[in-house]
Amino acid sequence: METSTTTQTLEKEYGAINSYIKKVLSLIEKEHVSKEEAEWITKETVDNFREHVNPGFLEYRKSVTKDTQFASVEWSDSGSCFKDVHGKEYIDCLGGFGIYNVGHRNPKVVKAVTDQLKRQALHSQDLLDPLRAMLAKILAEITPGDLKYSFFVNSGTESVEAALKLAKMYNERNTFIATTRAFHGKSLGSLSATAKGVFRKPFLPLIPGFRHVPFGDIDMMRKTMESCALVGEDVGAVIIEPIQGEGGVMVPPEGYLKQVRALCDEFGALLIFDEVQTGMGRTGKMFCAEVYNVVPDILCLAKAFGGGIMPAGACVASEKVFKSWFPNPFMHTTTFGGNPLACAAAIATINVLIEENLPQRAQEVGEYFINGLREVAAQHQDKVLEIRGKGLLIGVEFHSDEIGYEVSKGLFDRGVLVAGTLINSKTFRIEPPLTISYDEVDQVIATFKTTLETLKV
Repeated sequence: METSTTTQTLEKEYGAINSYIKKVLSLIEKEHVSKEEAEWITKETVDNFREHVNPGFLEYRKSVTKDTQFASVEWSDSGSCFKDVHGKEYIDCLGGFGIYNVGHRNPKVVKAVTDQLKRQALHSQDLLDPLRAMLAKILAEITPGDLKYSFFVNSGTESVEAALKLAKMYNERNTFIATTRAFHGKSLGSLSATAKGVFRKPFLPLIPGFRHVPFGDIDMMRKTMESCALVGEDVGAVIIEPIQGEGGVMVPPEGYLKQVRALCDEFGALLIFDEVQTGMGRTGKMFCAEVYNVVPDILCLAKAFGGGIMPAGACVASEKVFKSWFPNPFMHTTTFGGNPLACAAAIATINVLIEENLPQRAQEVGEYFINGLREVAAQHQDKVLEIRGKGLLIGVEFHSDEIGYEVSKGLFDRGVLVAGTLINSKTFRIEPPLTISYDEVDQVIATFKTTLETLKV
């Protein structure tokens, strides 16, 4: 009797929630929603973030937006822009922290994924899947130097995890060097390389063997390698972002990355480039390694790798490194990494980057963008400290967090989204799609000017 009552209760709850599900699905079908529907969507989104996702997100949004803007709910996107559920358009200079290199919903990428979806969505996990093989060949051809073999993943932190495990298996060393202000992800292995204390402290102790040296300080890196060798803890790999993204768009000193490469060779360590944010044309070349003419032993990719359509990433390595996984390809695996939809998206993304020459375009538009921002900043030196970057990875640094917060808020209120953060808004990033038009760049620069002129701090 008790079991029957419980079953009836569960069925009743399923019935209620299924009605809710049907309403949500009906909204997904719609190209446009009414004012009343938009208001319902907004209320449901805010309430459900508070009750079922994480109320901290609402507090974060309130801290970086004005008035009721915290409740802005994104609904559609295309090109370099997205719209909220009420139809207000924003120029996307956050770009999902570097996801939308080929634009929002690039038609070629959408078509490739849709075509693949019509035939097969996921693979059997046992037979050979063709798109994974073809994408691996493409990467071997376009990545620098002798990088040849690829392991496919779903995200940046997974790419870094794969790189760390690959390095450990290659030379059986347990010591890694990362840099201060680095960000490599938040799973336990990648978090051990990440340098931000606020993310690390709650999870200490992390994976042992990681040491951090100041980014750009080659002398300290040499001393650390020497010390590790003297005590029998030889460095297995150095993991580094060619340009630090989360750290504030920190561009390396002249010759630094080549010196790191030379140090790794001298001490028998591998060099891992985390290009999750700098890769796929973002900094003016297909890969930032090419900007500095340095070939790593392992290259980590993600974010824009899936074309802003599918979660996708890759860990690419030379044969001498990757062959440690040859005897047992199941030493490191992932269920969804390299799935047909993700591979189709990545292949189409690379096609767009090549055919539309987007890396070169990123360099040219980036120079124009940076120069325009600097002209504005020159009139507000009491507020703006520096504009820096490569290609369309741009950092705007202010004299204080407070100024950065207010500028981020002002830009958002005027229809421009930038990468301001709750943790540190002294510097925000500008990472628009590489397809952003000059007119849109001019609009962002003009909005930046207006925001600074009306700023009250």
